[in-house]
Amino acid sequence: MDDPANQPQADLLLTGISELVTPTGPGPLHGPAMSSLTQIPNAAIAVKDGHFQWIGKQADCPIQAKRTLDLGNHAVVPGLIDPHTHAVWAGDRLADFEARTSGKTYEQILAAGGGIRSTIRATAAASHEELIALAIPRLNALIASGATTIEIKSGYGFTPAAELRQLEAIQSLAALTPAHIRPTHRVHNPPSNVADRADYLSQIQQELIPEVARRKLATAVDIFVEKEAFQPAEAESILNTALTHDLAIKMHSEQFHAIGGLELALRLMALSVDHLEACTPAQHVLFAGANTIATILPGVSLHLGIPCAPGRSLIDNGAAVAVGTDLNPGSSPLFSTSAALALSIRLNGLTAAEALTAGTANAAAALGLPDAGRIEPGQPADFLVLSSSDWRDLLYPLGINSIRQVWISGNPWTPSDQQLEHEA
Repeated sequence: MDDPANQPQADLLLTGISELVTPTGPGPLHGPAMSSLTQIPNAAIAVKDGHFQWIGKQADCPIQAKRTLDLGNHAVVPGLIDPHTHAVWAGDRLADFEARTSGKTYEQILAAGGGIRSTIRATAAASHEELIALAIPRLNALIASGATTIEIKSGYGFTPAAELRQLEAIQSLAALTPAHIRPTHRVHNPPSNVADRADYLSQIQQELIPEVARRKLATAVDIFVEKEAFQPAEAESILNTALTHDLAIKMHSEQFHAIGGLELALRLMALSVDHLEACTPAQHVLFAGANTIATILPGVSLHLGIPCAPGRSLIDNGAAVAVGTDLNPGSSPLFSTSAALALSIRLNGLTAAEALTAGTANAAAALGLPDAGRIEPGQPADFLVLSSSDWRDLLYPLGINSIRQVWISGNPWTPSDQQLEHEA
């Protein structure tokens, strides 16, 4: 790695690392490059000012540090990045779950007042403080599972005022958790009435997106393109509005049908296209060489019993694939980022090396973060100390947490952080 000669004294030197494993190099990693991990046995890490200062073999380390910590022959990997969550909501979908497992269809559940409409009602009824109090344990669960950077979407508002309240709650959460939070304004489902739909689109473009940008409540705008949601022409208009306000763009698409959303996202150079369960073989090749990330969400397939996104084929055709939890109350109650990566191996056909890249470097690219997802000098010192000396134990077990310590910006996440409180 970088020559440490003449570098200032480190704040902390971490030794006793059985193996350090990380993706390396700039930008998203495509196709076979997703398997190319840097592996350093018997490694050491020097940290200064919350960033990696030096990494390499412990025997080669010339760094002097104010403090040295022996990690006891445990493996180290980068902190995970969850590029797709809906972690702020109120209410629950337990009645939906019981109805669906008893044979009710999604349309029947909606007709009975359930589905996403129940989440919209509960979220609208919750106060700012209640939304924060409900979200903190969810974020803590994600951090405990290895997530050091977490994207949180709005989208349960359906009116400008309700959307702004949800984004304000996300903004407050960013100051209450040690994790790095990336807020996204999610444009979810339009009203079914044609006249209301036109007014809704106008409100989004003329009022909501400009206000979100002015107040810096989000870094990106995400839209759901689907037969029952927004059509490609509507999405193009909304996403272009976001771009004119210097917001990045993302898309939920190809979850149930292929209606042109993926092609639009690639043409507009969106950060990512998420879901892709209905992505066709002819579309897999479209990602080759594109900086738009294919983000797959195995928790949705597991929970809803729908086809899995074609992760194996996407990678074989040159895509840069990321993996997220899609943590939400309706379709993916998955509170573990490392479990999402483990599921991507079992359900989507990724290898262990590809899954690690998908949950670190490529997940960072899906959020527009060039300085995250790798253990390299100059990057924030976000990393995981595993319970094992073998990094693959991050992805092998199911039902237990194989992470010994989570470090964020050069500081360990201590048990006291798990009891985060906030002032009402």
